[in-house]
Amino acid sequence: MAAVAARADMANCPCDPDRPETLAARECSLTREALKQPGEPAVFFLKDINPRKPNRMLAIPRAVRKGMYRLSDMTAEERLQLWTAAIQKAKELWGDDWALAKNGDLVRTQCQPHVHIGRFIREVEMDNFIVVDGPDEIPVPDGDGLWVHPVNGKLHVHVGEQLTESVLLR
Repeated sequence: MAAVAARADMANCPCDPDRPETLAARECSLTREALKQPGEPAVFFLKDINPRKPNRMLAIPRAVRKGMYRLSDMTAEERLQLWTAAIQKAKELWGDDWALAKNGDLVRTQCQPHVHIGRFIREVEMDNFIVVDGPDEIPVPDGDGLWVHPVNGKLHVHVGEQLTESVLLR
């Protein structure tokens, strides 16, 4: 984990949409994609290009910011749009077997916020979750990651982790 954390230090994110030359960095690739999108809808989707994750999609906000852009930098409405769109896409792709994962700041490899969408590996369920009624109640992570999946009409939100996308089928 320490090796991953050292490799993924986003504290000095170079992305600045007002300076196109900064967007050439690998960690700015999702920012570049966001800038290519039309103004609406507020959230767009891309297939994860990692060949080891063929079953994954990403939900990405269209809005961009300079430097490291976190969910906590978004307004409540922007976060609600992101979670709502991600859940809708997850249901389209996986029915009731979906999960969403947002990695923590220590293991992120992109400056642009994004949510991983995939099929939930039910065997990884743990007891460190809170139950919420919908996307408007998903807590705002402060540098930590989180993962979300449906259970009996509610959502289990697992918080306090860094690497979360491992709960999704590759």
